[in-house]
Amino acid sequence: MSSEGGRGFWSDGTNDLDTPVLTVHQTISDVRGSYYQEKTVFLRCTVNSNPPARFIWKRGNMLIEQSKDNGVDIYEPLYTQGETKVLKLKNLRPKDFADYSCQVSVRNVCNIEDRSVTFRLTNATAPPMIRMSVNDTVVVDPGQDVIITCEVIAGFPSPTVTWSRSPGPLPLSAQLKGPTLILRAVTPADAGFYNCSAVNNVGNPARKNVQLVVRSMSNLTFQITPDSNKDGESIQMGRDLKLSCHVDATPQDKVNYTWYKNGAPVFNSDSLILLRSDPDMAPGTSSLEIVDMKFRDLAIYSCVANFPGSRVPELRVDMNISQNSVTPPILSLPPGGQVVSVREGGNTDMVCLVDGKPPPPILWSRMEKDLLMPNGKSQMESPDGRLRLRNVSRDMMGVYRCQTAPYNGLNIKKREMNVQLNVQYPPILDPVYQDMRSRNDQTVTLRCNNLRANPPRLTDIRWFCNGDIIRMPMPDLKETPQLVFKLEPTNNGSYECRVSNSAGTSTCTFNVSAQPYNAEFYFDTPNPVRILKGNNYSYNLQWTQRDPEATDRIIGYWINVRKNKQNLLSKQIDLKGKEPEKGVLLSYTITDLKIPLFYEVRLAPITTYSTGEYISRIIQYSEPYTYPRPSDHVCGFEDERICGFSQDRSDVFDWTRQNHLTQNPKRSANTGPETDRSGTKEGYYMYIEASRPRVQGDKARLLSPLFNVTSVRGPKGSGRVPYCVSFYYHMKGKHIGALNVLLRVRSIASVDTLLWSKSGHQGPDWRKAFFDISPSGPFQIVFEGIRGPSFEGDIAIDDVSITLGKCKQANTVASAGKTVLIGGSVALPLTGRLTFGLSWVLWLLLR
Repeated sequence: MSSEGGRGFWSDGTNDLDTPVLTVHQTISDVRGSYYQEKTVFLRCTVNSNPPARFIWKRGNMLIEQSKDNGVDIYEPLYTQGETKVLKLKNLRPKDFADYSCQVSVRNVCNIEDRSVTFRLTNATAPPMIRMSVNDTVVVDPGQDVIITCEVIAGFPSPTVTWSRSPGPLPLSAQLKGPTLILRAVTPADAGFYNCSAVNNVGNPARKNVQLVVRSMSNLTFQITPDSNKDGESIQMGRDLKLSCHVDATPQDKVNYTWYKNGAPVFNSDSLILLRSDPDMAPGTSSLEIVDMKFRDLAIYSCVANFPGSRVPELRVDMNISQNSVTPPILSLPPGGQVVSVREGGNTDMVCLVDGKPPPPILWSRMEKDLLMPNGKSQMESPDGRLRLRNVSRDMMGVYRCQTAPYNGLNIKKREMNVQLNVQYPPILDPVYQDMRSRNDQTVTLRCNNLRANPPRLTDIRWFCNGDIIRMPMPDLKETPQLVFKLEPTNNGSYECRVSNSAGTSTCTFNVSAQPYNAEFYFDTPNPVRILKGNNYSYNLQWTQRDPEATDRIIGYWINVRKNKQNLLSKQIDLKGKEPEKGVLLSYTITDLKIPLFYEVRLAPITTYSTGEYISRIIQYSEPYTYPRPSDHVCGFEDERICGFSQDRSDVFDWTRQNHLTQNPKRSANTGPETDRSGTKEGYYMYIEASRPRVQGDKARLLSPLFNVTSVRGPKGSGRVPYCVSFYYHMKGKHIGALNVLLRVRSIASVDTLLWSKSGHQGPDWRKAFFDISPSGPFQIVFEGIRGPSFEGDIAIDDVSITLGKCKQANTVASAGKTVLIGGSVALPLTGRLTFGLSWVLWLLLR
């Protein structure tokens, strides 16, 4: 039944039992004004199992029973699912220092043996403590070795030390020697957090981590910024000029920048101001400001980035500052470069020409902000202004922007231009493939629709039959391609319409045939098996014919029965002049099948001119079930076959058959019935389990057998037969969801209609519900249980009956051994499973 420790802990139906895990926790509290300390120890045993495991605690070889030892408590903690049991040792006594065993058992289900784990509790038992041999952050050069020791300084039993890394796993080159981690010749890829954990199953694991930083530098760029206060775009005497330098580095804040003028170091002065970290630039950028520029300031300036004391090579960039060496960039397109055309799948380049001193890189992007570049980023850098596109697809078509980068040149207003990429592709046609069936001597029209193409102008349209070109006048290229002809036995086959433009050719393919469509097996035949003499059985095979009027009249079917690929039966089923109707079942009884073998059945329709393709299915023996029988008018789910009810394969989870003896002992007492409707411990019922992993809104559907209403007649003047649906339900719990009862009428497509519904807590007793139905065809009753907001939401049903005629009973609420009227005036005794007012019982299923 339901609880936070219910069966929901196991997600699949396999039977297994893992080795349990035992952990120890302790608390120490002052008692009676600090005169002495009381120590309490918790031994926590956890196991994954299916079905739920039974826990047995032992001290040494002696079974621990809570009722016989006031110094212990055994309980299941909150918010667990039956997989955990805690042994609490209160106010630790000398005899409590011993070996403790947690034994778990599934009572030899599927021959799974019991498992156990043992822990020795002593007065030295203590949780682990560790310390690291290095600081929290270690910064090294590439190629260096890194050695980190995780030293255990406390803990009994002796803790086990493990290492991990985030993000990602430990490097392949990592070596572990006891608690020591060794990394040889590290690279920037080895950087990250290295985590040490020490575990001895006492208390919480001890954890510490070290961040490894591997120095690296790349991509040194510069910027030349004219006097920003004067909106200048060139170097001018008497105005300020700023030179900036930035490198991508790890760690960024440890980079040292040194400036040189004509090879000599630059120091702060009235005309040259050094900024270690320029607040107006990206973080980690160094700048040199030239104030009120003079002729003496024209020179070659160099910026050098390095890590002091590191073996990482320094990076250097030079800037030639003179009136002729620095000019604003000019952006242009080559002749005809405003539109670039390429066929889909081809390669092309888009070019932006840049002229300036120094020429800056070009940044390419899409004009539509949400569209990314081929590399998956919003921008792509091109040092020479050329964007190379490979394997071009039509989704790359559009307008691209090229613009000057603000670095490695003048840091001024961006120059930009647009380039249109035109991707040419063959026509997109509809249909790509179509299966067309028709009667012989009927006119067939084939249409091949051109949805779009680039370029849109078509250059050719040709029709083919079975690979041979059809000689016909050249069709109008502006009209939809169309082919009209009379279908004859000689011109069945594959027709193609090939439509071309300058980018290529596409094809519409039509399979035109007078061959009938396939039959479609009906798999929901109730009780298709009949037992015959001599250990034989027969099978009622049912099918429908897809679109029987599409082709020539179907006169019969070929049926072929095979076992191990050997034909046992091959004959023609003669329809005797009766044509198949769309959606109407056809039947054929296959006899002399051997119990309990299975067989392959193949079926193909036959017309006057042709035979359709075979379809195949497997039929197998299953024991017939004849519910409901006159002697079995109420289904109490006492048999494992549950009266022919079945689980709906399209729902989220299943209903469960249960009685008092099979209930989960760890279930919650606040939901679900104690017994079935009769009050006996042996009586079964069906219920939905609301424990995890179920979530709010999950549905379970239980389907009744299929009832055949065509075998009986309704009242005089009525074409429908009335039935009474009766059942008991139990909906106790503060998290009850809903119970719905639906009518599913079987036809070409099944239709579900809501008949009855209850939601929320309905009290602790079994309640009875009944109502009349008048189905229009073969039907099933569907019981749909919906999980509520939490685990105290079990819903149960019992004693279901579906009988001929209208309901006659009073509406009652029933609990074990009594019946209480809801709206009536007299209380009636209940004896066993006696049902009052029982009318005709439906006992004939669809045959």
